[in-house]
Amino acid sequence: MSGALAENESPSSQHLGKPSTKEPASASPALQSSATTAISNLRVTGTKRSTPSSPMPREPSAPDLQIESARPATDVPTSSSPSSNKRLRGGDPTVKLLPTQYEQCHPNDIAVLIASMLMELIRYNDELPINAGHLTRFHSRAPPGISVADYLQRLTTHATLSPPILLSMVYYIDRLCAFYPAFTISSLTVHRFLITSATVASKGLSDSFWTNKIYARVGGLSMKELALLELDFLSRVEWRIVPKPEVLVDYYRSLVKRSDGYEIDITGKSEEEREESATRIQAQSTTSEPSATGRGEEERPQDRDDARGEPGQTN
Repeated sequence: MSGALAENESPSSQHLGKPSTKEPASASPALQSSATTAISNLRVTGTKRSTPSSPMPREPSAPDLQIESARPATDVPTSSSPSSNKRLRGGDPTVKLLPTQYEQCHPNDIAVLIASMLMELIRYNDELPINAGHLTRFHSRAPPGISVADYLQRLTTHATLSPPILLSMVYYIDRLCAFYPAFTISSLTVHRFLITSATVASKGLSDSFWTNKIYARVGGLSMKELALLELDFLSRVEWRIVPKPEVLVDYYRSLVKRSDGYEIDITGKSEEEREESATRIQAQSTTSEPSATGRGEEERPQDRDDARGEPGQTN
């Protein structure tokens, strides 16, 4: 993350490609005709991509996502399990401690927290009727065939999303809903929102980021469609995409607080320090275990002789 974050700071046109005041001629008809086009079934293939013209040293080796025919809405998966299971074989819940500062948290852990929160929103909003007059560019014809948790983990891994970028995506949900009442997080909008917000946050918060070609391929969209989504998103939030640092801290703590499998480590120790301390305590407990005689140390032969008396001596 470069520099201090400011609420009223607008993204530079160099990073986000902010358009001029004159609307491009090619954007208007696409915005009108593609309101209901979106990701349908996403299928993972083994195709490798070509090297992008990007300042990044190495291109992510993500398999392609391809758009197939839409399947009926009855096939929508009703639940999604996080990719990281936090329960033992016996079923007893275990708690994973996360660092106090979100910058030190592993991106995959934050992705699990966000996916859990998104699934709660989806289960609630999918019960609401869809008004045909309130379809947005983020609406799909049918829900994709990839779960929210897997899709978010895919973006996190292959688009190299950092903790500040992931938390900013949560911040964008509240901001977009406040400025765009027709938008809600549902099974029809969540995937397009995630790839769009990831693209915008990466450009607004990172010194280095991928090109739209990479983000489009990782997210399963065409470059043209992603560019239109990005432009629509930025105009809806009035080009204010950089949250204050304390806002991200609040979102991080709220996500951890509402999760049963995670807690913030109030000791402030890193995971390596906790493991080293646990190993040291276990080693100390092993060396101080009582011996077979029931005493803290072995019974010496001299002690046995003293107890029954030396041979040749009378009591």
